Amino acid sequence: MNLEKKIRNIQDFPKPGIGFKDITTLIGDGEAFKYTIDKMVNDIKAYDVDIVVGPEARGFIFGTPVAYGLGVGFVPIRKPGKLPSEVESYEYDLEYGTDILEIHKDAIKPGMKVAIVDDLLATGGTTKAATELIEKLGGEVVILEFVIELEFLNGREKLQQYNVNSLVSYSAE
Repeated sequence: MNLEKKIRNIQDFPKPGIGFKDITTLIGDGEAFKYTIDKMVNDIKAYDVDIVVGPEARGFIFGTPVAYGLGVGFVPIRKPGKLPSEVESYEYDLEYGTDILEIHKDAIKPGMKVAIVDDLLATGGTTKAATELIEKLGGEVVILEFVIELEFLNGREKLQQYNVNSLVSYSAE
């Protein structure tokens, strides 16, 4: 299946000059969504992961069914103030300012093999922050799995020490 044809491109969103990759058309197509999840599960299966982690919010859309397909649990990484129990936080730099991600302190046990699943690899900042949180808790990130990669933003450069896989790659906006 050609997943690129299932992803809607919206020009000048959220601001002029940006070509937004809209996954709602992919997840709204049952056959394409199932294919995507099955493909991600098959990509990750060889890594024998203990848990799947997904960053807010679209990482939840893909990470939860991938975890189900692998027969493992799912851990959300969220923005501050969204998780009810004790959290570990990580502040990271954005192009203009900073952001913070949080994970429950008891969500990752030392030595756990972790897959991070998300919809998009762009600059790699959010994913790098997620890896830092997981490693701070003693987890081992064994694979990073994405639906879409925007190669022209060079996100892989921040993630060179990890196995990175994407189903659809765009080399230019």
